[in-house]
Amino acid sequence: MTACSLFVTASNQAEAEKISRTIVEERLAACANVLGPIRSFYWWQGRVQDEPEIAFLLKTRAELVDRVIARVKELHSYTVPCVVQWPIEAGNPEYLAWVETEATGRSS
Repeated sequence: MTACSLFVTASNQAEAEKISRTIVEERLAACANVLGPIRSFYWWQGRVQDEPEIAFLLKTRAELVDRVIARVKELHSYTVPCVVQWPIEAGNPEYLAWVETEATGRSS
């Protein structure tokens, strides 16, 4: 099984939706789930920041992760966007097979 999830944050709903749609349309991921608003606390430029963000998940194949990260960075407004891989160790076999079938890395 090579399916994995990527956790990504964006500055707002529109950016999360644009990135998600583009990644799925380009078949770099089988599915994107825009989860909604979160509140993020983080160090940036020597200060603790407190900002609203939108989180989203991308389901893809492990071998496409580097391409997905590169594409998210191209589309993202942040200098250093959060894009982290979470392995999928188990799940509905039919769903995982679907992820592998649909995340081809080749645009239709």
